[in-house]
Amino acid sequence: MKRLSLNLALAALVAILFLASLMAGKAWVPFSAWFTHDPRWWIVAELRLPRAILGAGIGAALGLTGAVLQGFLRNPLADPSVVGVSSCAALGAVASIVLLSASAPLIIFGSAMLAAAGGMALLAGLAWRSQSAVAFILVGTVLASLAGALTAFLISIAPNPYATAEIIDWIMGSLTDRSFSEVQFAMPFIALGCAALLFTGRALDALTLGEDAARSLGLSLRRTQMLIVLGAGLAVGASVAVTGVVGFVGLIVPHLLRPLTGARPSALLLPSALGGAVLVLAADSLVRLGPGATEIRLGVAMALIGTPFFFALLLRMRRSAWI
Repeated sequence: MKRLSLNLALAALVAILFLASLMAGKAWVPFSAWFTHDPRWWIVAELRLPRAILGAGIGAALGLTGAVLQGFLRNPLADPSVVGVSSCAALGAVASIVLLSASAPLIIFGSAMLAAAGGMALLAGLAWRSQSAVAFILVGTVLASLAGALTAFLISIAPNPYATAEIIDWIMGSLTDRSFSEVQFAMPFIALGCAALLFTGRALDALTLGEDAARSLGLSLRRTQMLIVLGAGLAVGASVAVTGVVGFVGLIVPHLLRPLTGARPSALLLPSALGGAVLVLAADSLVRLGPGATEIRLGVAMALIGTPFFFALLLRMRRSAWI
């Protein structure tokens, strides 16, 4: 009952913040202007509605992926960047801008998803022989480092300052000026990825007993790895492909909700998806209300929130170790 109440409360919060996201911005659009001939209604229908849909979907994908990875790796500092899919998707998008001079959303999205798929295949291939979570995290870390280095190389050889500015703007992560085209590109992949990740709940519960005990219960670590690679690749790859890099959601949300859900990793999955949607919708509404003519980038805002949280988490873990 407690779990149901938590999920219902988070779902209600998502709905409230979704509506607030449609109203908030440099131009405030009250509910009385909706579905009327008021010109501000078109701001809601054409600009803010696709942005809110993407914010909810991307937040859910990142929050859920973070909860799954922390459960699978049994590492409280794990988040979607650990498996390298975010970095690979970013590399694909940057390569399309630098090497193909691409500006069309479809080309950038396609390039990012191809790179995410390539990274996913490489991760699956390298981690296939080992069923250990340690090998999985090591391969993902190497992949993320390589993709980050290649992205920096492409930025350094960008042909003109306009391309460099476009890349940096994209890497900072933002939902500004996203349309229903991006919604159509990303949401099917995000939905499929989240569905795959939700199937890992039973395996994550078994892994709390240790890998050997989980195997004795009939769990296939290889199958679980493949589900996580597939789910994270689709959900996180599609998210990065339309918004750029938005970090810390997958790290923060599971930590905030774990005290409310108990020790079972499977109980944390749905609340983390809803909590991720809450966090991204709230942050995206707030960045629009900041001072100045332009918006603060969503990725920058999440880094400002996430970095102190990360340090606080490290200090708490360090104190626990000393005790």
